[in-house]
Amino acid sequence: MSYDHRVDSLPRVKMADVARTAGVSVATVSKVVNGRYGVSQRTLERVQEVIADLGYEASLGARSLRSARTNVLGILVAEFEPFSAELLKGAGNAVTSTGYELLAYSGGGGSAEVGWERRYLSRLSGTLIDGAIIVTPTVVEARPGVPVVAVDPHAGPTGMPTVDSDNLTGAELATRHLVELGHRRIAFLGGRLDLASARLRDQGFRNAMAEAGISVDESLVGMGDYRRGASQEPARALLDRPDRPTAVFAANDLSALAVLDVAHELGLSVPGDLSVIGFDNVPESALSTPPLTTVAQPLQAMGAEALRLLVDLVAGKDVETHRRLPTELVLRSSTAPPRQV
Repeated sequence: MSYDHRVDSLPRVKMADVARTAGVSVATVSKVVNGRYGVSQRTLERVQEVIADLGYEASLGARSLRSARTNVLGILVAEFEPFSAELLKGAGNAVTSTGYELLAYSGGGGSAEVGWERRYLSRLSGTLIDGAIIVTPTVVEARPGVPVVAVDPHAGPTGMPTVDSDNLTGAELATRHLVELGHRRIAFLGGRLDLASARLRDQGFRNAMAEAGISVDESLVGMGDYRRGASQEPARALLDRPDRPTAVFAANDLSALAVLDVAHELGLSVPGDLSVIGFDNVPESALSTPPLTTVAQPLQAMGAEALRLLVDLVAGKDVETHRRLPTELVLRSSTAPPRQV
């Protein structure tokens, strides 16, 4: 025997249903829903009880037409992946007790499509959300009148408030760790160069190499676009060569996991033949084989900070134009001294 668990087969509860069950007029239910005067305490409690019992929810579109507000904030991402999922957890925790609801939205276009955030904002703003957090946007222009906070923003100038972590210092920490272990032939697998974070991590790598007096071998610099699939081939190009590096610093954990994948395919042991370090500290980094040494961004804290900024922005308050949170090195089992220095 099979059961149909689809909820879309149930009819939507309407205001008239609440009025009929409570024995009052639709106008009275409307007053209760919208917090207006003219309803006795006894009637108010009765209507609220029926609303809870029936599961009535006011239409966001209707609510916005009445008040020009929906009390819903959006968090817009190109795709749901470990980085954005952690940010979403932080924003979700922070939205509690603010009076707002949080809508997570992805159009499924993927990070390769330039301008996805403008399309998403166009679909949602005005009738569904009062403002948005945009994660790793490809462009910086926002729709006029829509409060927007960017997380891990585009590398170009922006007038919108932004939240990120200390990418430069984090990349220096990662590279110094490899140098202190005795590595000299160190590869770098970079990320999306349209993002400030990727450029800063590249610069941090180069700063620490210069500080150690080690020249960067440009043939050991590859681009992985921050995605695991896109990082496979550049990782293979770095590792499948007779003079392969003894260590790889990947600009994010997904790229580092791709390096581990390729190392396994090529029969290289990590960290025996190759040390690997990532950046982000997404949950998957602790579950890899071996567990990944990485630079931790406070991802959930970044999501929470972005949410708080957006709430203030929607309320018309003056807000900081930029908030930068610290990064730290997390030592696990994927890095060790090279076998031959």
